[in-house]
Amino acid sequence: MKHVPVLMREVLEVFAGKKLRTFFDGTLGAAGHANAILQAHPEIEKYIGCDRDPRAHELSSGVLAPWKEKVKFVRGSYAEMIRLVDGCIDGFLIDVGVSSMQLDERERGFSFMGDAPLDMRMDPEGKLTAEIIVNRYSEADLAKIFYEYGEERRSRQVAKAIVEARRKKRIRTTAELVHIIKPVATKGRLHPATLVFQALRIAVNDELGQLEKGIDGAIEKLCPGGRIAVISFHSLEDRIVKNHFRDAKDKVKVLTKKPIGPSAEEIRENPRSRSSKLRAAEAL
Repeated sequence: MKHVPVLMREVLEVFAGKKLRTFFDGTLGAAGHANAILQAHPEIEKYIGCDRDPRAHELSSGVLAPWKEKVKFVRGSYAEMIRLVDGCIDGFLIDVGVSSMQLDERERGFSFMGDAPLDMRMDPEGKLTAEIIVNRYSEADLAKIFYEYGEERRSRQVAKAIVEARRKKRIRTTAELVHIIKPVATKGRLHPATLVFQALRIAVNDELGQLEKGIDGAIEKLCPGGRIAVISFHSLEDRIVKNHFRDAKDKVKVLTKKPIGPSAEEIRENPRSRSSKLRAAEAL
């Protein structure tokens, strides 16, 4: 599936009228946002494209070839890399969560559609996988992960089903896990595996911890008048962004009283944008 960056127009509006010399893109992905920002801001002198996934750098290098003198690729978590940037930055962007390209690469185990190894690592060199969590964590810890990270109401029933199944056979693939949890997980508008897979992905990649550290690090690095934009996809992430902006009120001015969502037109063209939310702030 073609990569379609979400909330593109809204992201560009956050930085419109600002003179950007140094920009930090914390989740480069396939460089959709990067391409648009570099086109809109020819004054950018350094664009730092950061991603944990080495595949992102492969895909984005061609897209960003026209600006190769300005772009610096950095491999790693934005939460750590932002602290290593010399000087201040004028713009910072995070597009939280799993990317379309990661979902579409079935062999990486992010999607419950089809069958693949239970992996879910954004960084292929990371030690923790979804298979390790599913097969080694206690029933109580599994239930906690599913409830806190997935907001799965039937978290205890799902955890119990997994523990009972793994006593007979190690759970190795996404299809095996879906088969186990489908009868007991919450049923409704979403596929029964949606929240469990979300929770496992967040746990494997420490996404919420990275988001908290990344926002705090970015706020510390912003030049006066510099702006930060964060795109989130579910309430857990959005709550963290809102609270960290609020707690830093002596350092930033919040530009979005409420999160900005996609237009009806964008949702029609890209259904994956449906749950996206954008919040932004400006350094004092």
